[in-house]
Amino acid sequence: MIDRKTLLKRAKEMRNNPTEPEKRLWRNLSNSQLNGHKFRRQAIIENSIVDFLCPSKKLVIEVDGDTHDPANDAKRDAHLATMDYRVVRFTNAEVMQNMDGVLEDIVCVLRESPDRWGLHHPNPSSKEGGR
Repeated sequence: MIDRKTLLKRAKEMRNNPTEPEKRLWRNLSNSQLNGHKFRRQAIIENSIVDFLCPSKKLVIEVDGDTHDPANDAKRDAHLATMDYRVVRFTNAEVMQNMDGVLEDIVCVLRESPDRWGLHHPNPSSKEGGR
C-alpha cells in the first residue's frame, strides 16, 4: 500500500505533466463547463489516483493509453465499485479523434448517476453559512 504523501506527490506530478488526451479532455471538463458538473483531475481515492472524478456523482473517468493493463484496471474498477464509484473508460484514440462522442457519453452517464449529496453539497462555502 502506498502512503498518502507519496500519492499526493505522484498526483501533483501527473497534474503537471498530463498526456495530450488528458489535457484535451480536461479543457472540456474544467470549470464546471460540462452541464455544470464539477470535476477534479488526478484525484486520490483510497490508494488509487484516478484521471478525472466528478465527486457529486461518484463518477470516475479514465483515459487509457497503450500501457494500461486490462486485468489491473478491472481489479481497480471492481474495488472502486465497492465504494459506489462508477468508472467509465475511454481510449486515447477516442479522446483525440471523437471528443464530441466522448463528451456525449459522459453527459449520458452523468444523467443516469444519482446525486451523491442530494440538492446541497455537504460543505457549503462561508457565504452560505458554512463552518
